[in-house]
Amino acid sequence: MKRIRLVVAYDGTQYHGWQIQPGAVTIESVLNEALTQLMREPIQVIGASRTDSGVHARGNVAVFDTESQMPPDKICMALNQRLPEDIRVQVSEEVPSDWHPRKCTCIKTYEYRILNRRINMPMERLYSHFCYYKLDVDRMQAAANMLAGEHDFKSFCSVRTQVTDTVRTVYRIDVTRNEDDIITIRVTGNGFLYNMVRIIAGTLLQAGTGILEPEEMPSILAARDRTAAGPTAPAHGLTMIGIEYL
Repeated sequence: MKRIRLVVAYDGTQYHGWQIQPGAVTIESVLNEALTQLMREPIQVIGASRTDSGVHARGNVAVFDTESQMPPDKICMALNQRLPEDIRVQVSEEVPSDWHPRKCTCIKTYEYRILNRRINMPMERLYSHFCYYKLDVDRMQAAANMLAGEHDFKSFCSVRTQVTDTVRTVYRIDVTRNEDDIITIRVTGNGFLYNMVRIIAGTLLQAGTGILEPEEMPSILAARDRTAAGPTAPAHGLTMIGIEYL
């Protein structure tokens, strides 16, 4: 028996998130089916990040155990021939049998993209949130700076979260605008709560429009109350960029 690690990229538009759900097509269910056919044995993957419905990924991580003698580095090419075009395994490699993607120390990076212009651009509709209100990137960055560091992010997680420890460390948040009017919020941290990045994005949007002042962020954190922060930004603007294991 050996354990194989996969780095998985996907367009989440057509999927009900990562995790298996009854009667729904998910990234996990598609991977399990394709791997079971390829390896000729029942396969159940374990994912590092259980992204929500509509969220995309460039570098999510998963592992599975197999008795197959197929060379680990060849699995990704064979598997991709069995996967739909909106899911692609970038890397397949053997890892120690006790290696677990959710139990190892890591750094995760997400990006939230906002198309900020008067008229929407059709090619961006699936991968960015459209906002026609003028956004002040400097105000958004000033607000973002106050979220960096170790904080209790209870105000920035869904009330549906089941975790009791809501303290997380955000190493860096950068807010940038490119020449195509795409504003990117790039967040790097040691872990994220349910909907945390999307709520951060929704709150920074309010800072960008002037609904709230950047100086209000510490009080929002201190409130430890979901209603103190901004709205949850739509899922399709969010992409998991990657996971760095330490």
